[in-house]
Amino acid sequence: MSQTDTQDPQATLAADTAIVRQYLDSALTADRLDPAQQAQYLDPIRQLMAAKNARLVAHYYTSPDLQDLAEASAGFVGDSLEMAKFGRDCDADTLIVAGVRFMGESAKILSPHKTVLMPTLEATCSLDIACPIDKFSAFCDAHPDRIVVVYANTSAAVKARSDWVVTSSIAVDVVEHLLEQGRKIIWAPDKHLGSYIRKTTGADMLLWDAACIVHEEFKVRGLLDMRRVYPDAAILAHPESPAAVLEIADVIGSTTQIINAAKTLDNPQFIVATDQGIFHRLQQVAPDKQFIIAPTAGNDATCRSCANCPWMGMNSLQSLYESLSDGSNEIEVDANLAAKAMIPLQRMLDFAADNQLQVRGRA
Repeated sequence: MSQTDTQDPQATLAADTAIVRQYLDSALTADRLDPAQQAQYLDPIRQLMAAKNARLVAHYYTSPDLQDLAEASAGFVGDSLEMAKFGRDCDADTLIVAGVRFMGESAKILSPHKTVLMPTLEATCSLDIACPIDKFSAFCDAHPDRIVVVYANTSAAVKARSDWVVTSSIAVDVVEHLLEQGRKIIWAPDKHLGSYIRKTTGADMLLWDAACIVHEEFKVRGLLDMRRVYPDAAILAHPESPAAVLEIADVIGSTTQIINAAKTLDNPQFIVATDQGIFHRLQQVAPDKQFIIAPTAGNDATCRSCANCPWMGMNSLQSLYESLSDGSNEIEVDANLAAKAMIPLQRMLDFAADNQLQVRGRA
């Protein structure tokens, strides 16, 4: 794997490669249940959670059904590392992680003595898929003079191979810290987020070539057209979006930072360039404002995700009930691997604590 600026197109492991398309073809999203269907599962789920001392942690991109259940049952809704930290700090014996697989792994790494279940183990992430440990490890070995910084959206094995794990909101701070030390960096896996960090900090960064299938679809031309229709709207963009999108955004930030911007800015409307799953929380925190999804895939309607992560959509009340009732879909992480992955994770948590930073991100 070469630097993205000079890569061989035939060798790329970007998120639109065949392996990602294969996963997409098999990803079946769950439709939101009507009230009668919800009622069929909610009471049995609550009874099982009480009997097993279980807590539900759900990502902002999952179904509103799951987000509402997590909040109503003393669980948690947030970004991936926040989910894992809540799981570590709560008194539950069992954690149910509604999200994608790397989130379940992170929860298990931070809570090795707790049972970690997921509604489905098939829910993965294009960034995780496009950064396989064997090829990534070989890439790191080819550049031994560089420190390895990886995004939270990676497997436990990739985390274990890294020196730092970061979320989108703390990545710039960490890279600036390393730059002050004169360090050169390998960044993985998201090339758009890496490019944004490199431009912001001026750091010497080699970028792994992968992208989020949701954020990569946002198009600057469509955003400009949308801005003409909604001249008072602010554009909120996640830094996993392409550079051209970020250049015209009013706010660039993590999932949590986007939510905070919607609460604090005076704009009556917002054009949002991230997964539509966040709209449930946006409408909760700013009910008097209008949120418009950013256009995807130009004018030909050939988007792969249409601003909805297909793997996040695989989580449902039904699959949650089935996992909780029979203990299926348990996340296991080898103890030695988890101990190695915990080192760069703890390094980030310590850095955040020392610098009084919030460790939050899309992940």
